[in-house]
Amino acid sequence: MATAPMARMDQLDKVEKEVVNCLHTAGMALSEVAKDKPSQKQVDLLVTQFMNSLQKIDTDLTSQIKYLSEVSTGQPHEGSSYASQKVLQMAWHRLEHARSRVSELDRIKSQHVSRYISPAQRAALIQQQQQQGGDRGQQQQQPQGQGGN
Repeated sequence: MATAPMARMDQLDKVEKEVVNCLHTAGMALSEVAKDKPSQKQVDLLVTQFMNSLQKIDTDLTSQIKYLSEVSTGQPHEGSSYASQKVLQMAWHRLEHARSRVSELDRIKSQHVSRYISPAQRAALIQQQQQQGGDRGQQQQQPQGQGGN
């Protein structure tokens, strides 16, 4: 029974490492874009890695949050639940902080990339970002609707 919580903690540790990797990739992409003559191929590769990493983080954190919402009933049980509540609160805080940092990096990336792409590429990028924003909004609304059951 003690191995299940440790497995969850290991998964969260992997997510944290993925966040660090994601931020590192974003930094490399911004460094490439900041060059006098950036390599479009390298920028595209780094942006793709960043977006894939970001998707993995979102999926893994959503899975963790779903699990926590399933196991938490709000009812007292034998022993103290303070530690678990504190861990959950800190996880939410880290999630919001990571999301705000990723959003900030995405905004900075967009500013730099828009300087070096054609108007057609810019329009395609904006359309892709809007679609991803809509997909995230639907994903965030879906768990809230299921919580009322």
